[in-house]
Amino acid sequence: MLDTNPRRPHLSIVIPMYNEAASVEELYRRLSTVLTLLQARYEIVFVDDGSTDETALLVRAIGAEDPFVRLVKLARNYGQTAALAAGFDQARGEVIVSMDGDLQHAPEDLPRLIDKLNEGYDIASGWRERRVDAFWTRRLPSRVANWLMARLSGVALHDFGTTFKAYRAPAIKRIALYGDLHRFIPALASWQGARIAEVPITNVERPGGRSHYGLSRTWRVAADLITVRFLLRYLTRPLHFFGPLGFGALAGGLAGGGYLTVRKLVFGEQIFLAHGPLLILSVLLIQTGILLIGLGLLAEILTRIYLDGRHRRIYRIEELVPAPIARVRRSKRA
Repeated sequence: MLDTNPRRPHLSIVIPMYNEAASVEELYRRLSTVLTLLQARYEIVFVDDGSTDETALLVRAIGAEDPFVRLVKLARNYGQTAALAAGFDQARGEVIVSMDGDLQHAPEDLPRLIDKLNEGYDIASGWRERRVDAFWTRRLPSRVANWLMARLSGVALHDFGTTFKAYRAPAIKRIALYGDLHRFIPALASWQGARIAEVPITNVERPGGRSHYGLSRTWRVAADLITVRFLLRYLTRPLHFFGPLGFGALAGGLAGGGYLTVRKLVFGEQIFLAHGPLLILSVLLIQTGILLIGLGLLAEILTRIYLDGRHRRIYRIEELVPAPIARVRRSKRA
């Protein structure tokens, strides 16, 4: 169902770009054809993430011919999460679609995502059901990571990693992105009550250039996975995570210390000589328990500051080329 407000685009297509000059023009041509057939008010938001080639120049040239194209040029290369965050912040549509700029996502699949949203979902997430990437360096690590993400987040998706997703604007705009958390958006949105569906999409080999991602990012995914697990379970109650660990360590240390005290007072043993390792372990456990409890209290205070503080962006825009008010562009057959 299309919006009837003439002052607001219905669709915003957010495309982060980093040195994608070879694919910009073909991507725009195919995408604009699909959007024209949809007969929806739309805008295409290209986010140049500090490209060193002619990506921004080509987008400006396209924008000079097409008033539905906008350019958001970041001051430097911040990474895909920041580029997506910038695009989401600038997007004005009621439905926001994100996709890569290297033509590995087929614009022709976009209507399938929109149709899924129209069934009542808040997020339609692409699923590269038949991947064409290298097995050992891309597909196998991806399967393992997706399995872990699904288990730890409680969101039953096959493919967290793809950028090709459609969102209702309120579902994505209330999520704060940082680090490499863009791949965990469904999990973070689910925590806030969003309804999520998965849609099979086409996966093709990158037509030109080389991928900016590889096996080296695995450790970053693992680190972010731990972060997301913590955010989903303990964001508003971090002491519930640190408290049991701290009290457990403290109880163990006090039990060991109490035992050694009895041995010293009742039996007069030389504690350090007879039970040196246990003495050291008890002291360490007591110190660790106190530190963990203190860390939990500090995290509680920081959580309150985070929830009540001002929103700070993780990027800086160098140039913003706004578009006029969007209108419906119809195909010649309409």
